[in-house]
Amino acid sequence: MTEVVGRFAPSPSGRMHLGNVFAALLAWLSVKSRDGAMVLRMEDLDPDRCRAEYVETLRDDLLWLGLTWDKEQTPQSLRSQAYEEAFEALRARGLIYPCYCSRTELHAASAPHAADGRVIYAGTCRSLTPAQRAEKTKAPAWRLMVPDQVWGVKDGLQGWYEENLFRDCGDFIVRRADGVYAYQLAVVVDDAAGGVTEVVRGMDLLPSTPRQLYLYDLLGLRPPEFFHVPLLLSPDGRRLSKRDRDLDLGLLRQQKKPEEILGLLACWAGILEKPEPASAQELAKIFTWQAVRTDPVVVTR
Repeated sequence: MTEVVGRFAPSPSGRMHLGNVFAALLAWLSVKSRDGAMVLRMEDLDPDRCRAEYVETLRDDLLWLGLTWDKEQTPQSLRSQAYEEAFEALRARGLIYPCYCSRTELHAASAPHAADGRVIYAGTCRSLTPAQRAEKTKAPAWRLMVPDQVWGVKDGLQGWYEENLFRDCGDFIVRRADGVYAYQLAVVVDDAAGGVTEVVRGMDLLPSTPRQLYLYDLLGLRPPEFFHVPLLLSPDGRRLSKRDRDLDLGLLRQQKKPEEILGLLACWAGILEKPEPASAQELAKIFTWQAVRTDPVVVTR
């Protein structure tokens, strides 16, 4: 029987908030309820947002909560060679091309948008000739060509989800103009390298899954199972973010014990009937995905 391997993949761009902890807790419980292993990976691809000082804070917060890990993967900032190999494999097959579109052009009012606000790339640079590309003076981003084809996933919590990659997404970026590899490529390469068998993450990332499954297929990699968990929302319907300082662990650790935080989150998830203190180990003994809610959680302060 294959060992269950899950992962924490926080971004060191600020202190974790309750929404981050909610997803991390469910990822940990899913794995540990089946005696699996957890991998910790710092997703620090973006040098403009990520800070080294947050790395130790993230580790300390997870340990304080009792959400331990069994091994740590090399941070993304040190894995550019692995991403380059995948990038070159795609380029060798003629599957990627340079894109010179500006942000303004991409977000023009005439550009098609998905229901969730994403811009659907119109393929402007896909058919440029070599001569037209030679005339460009700016550094390009690189996009992966997608087929007019439906790719779907049977999510372990949300059920079936699918997108037509061409109509609902369009060719997507795998390397930015500044040379930073895109999340979609990096996360596929990293999860495969880490032996990850299941990915538990927020509902906001469900639309990324068809693109990632397409990349798994192109690169000849085995995809994990996916579980997309509810988002925590503020009363006005806005997703919690690291800007919500009163709900980050910096302040909450001064006010609450870890068992109180975990018990509250477990109640919100549907694992406990009421918010009572519980350790991660105690919750793992009763965890089942059948108990976890699928709709967003509105957080009142």
